[in-house]
Amino acid sequence: MSCLIFAWLNDIIIAMMTRRDFACSLAALAASPAFAEEDSPQLAHTKKWFKEAQFGMMAHWGLYTLLGGEWRGASIKHKYAEHIMSVAKIPRAEYAALAKAFNPVLFDPKDWMRRARDAGMKYFVFTSKHHDGFAMYRSKVSKYNVVDATPFKRDVVEELAEACRAAGLRFGLYYSQDLDWDEPDGGGLKNEEGARRWGGRDVRNTWDWPKDRDYDFGRYFERKCKPQVKEILTQYGDLCLIWFDVPSTISREQCLELQSMVRAYQPGCLINGRLGYGIGDYSTPGDNMIADGNDGLCETVGTMNDSWGYRPTDVNYKTVEEIKAIKLRCAAIGSNYMLNIGPDPLGRIPARGVEILESINREKEG
Repeated sequence: MSCLIFAWLNDIIIAMMTRRDFACSLAALAASPAFAEEDSPQLAHTKKWFKEAQFGMMAHWGLYTLLGGEWRGASIKHKYAEHIMSVAKIPRAEYAALAKAFNPVLFDPKDWMRRARDAGMKYFVFTSKHHDGFAMYRSKVSKYNVVDATPFKRDVVEELAEACRAAGLRFGLYYSQDLDWDEPDGGGLKNEEGARRWGGRDVRNTWDWPKDRDYDFGRYFERKCKPQVKEILTQYGDLCLIWFDVPSTISREQCLELQSMVRAYQPGCLINGRLGYGIGDYSTPGDNMIADGNDGLCETVGTMNDSWGYRPTDVNYKTVEEIKAIKLRCAAIGSNYMLNIGPDPLGRIPARGVEILESINREKEG
């Protein structure tokens, strides 16, 4: 069966079945001999490539970049600048107004990719939608996106995808499938699985909407999450991987639906280990934690300094020697190492980040 036919049938199944029926069907498929076969040729090929890639780059870039970890004259205490909407409890309307100021006129995706390639990186992963709910691509599902809501009017994901492939790198996308602080039904109310891994704190948007509101994560999942995941899987060519994050409220059944979508639309696309419930093609430990190397394919993901998103006051950058040591340790245990950058509001890689990448390049060539 061709991928197009399979994708078409998958659309019909997802649209017509109840979630309970869908889960039962998945269970039946999993028990069938056809489903139990080895990976598809496309997926097997990507797994082989991923194992050999070893080094990649990630970039966190969105509306939070404009604030740089500060709100109303004060620096937030949380080290992750990209969490500022939640940490500072910024009202949804005030945070959304930042879109009117997002105009990174110095954004040059070719420069980003050249620096990644020259540092020896083999793939690049970008935040298509982070926990704040703002899409960095043109989404038909929500006008709250970089094309429709900002003066920039450019599809960042599209430009990065083109520049990435032109530079000979593989392209992947991050998508926050659970947390969404722009949605009253966005995730963050921890179920048993979410509490086990991420702690029990409720991290929904409870400053715009009360905790005891009429809440149904399934509404967000059906209305925004699934349609947007379909968009990023079908609008930007082949993806080497999709990077999900912080499964807190999402059910196993819903994770299996997302897995099914990835398999249908992108048969060669890997799924990272943060989709939820152990579902995924490779393991990803906690932030800045070295993978143990005992679970087959794995990836260590870390920051250059402390924050993932841009924060000019965060000068605690790793030295080139420290980055090299992490990279060598990862290689020794068979783990990839994906190193994050946080571009500034104008679209530039911060000067210290540029220095680090150039130093890695010089050592590589030496």
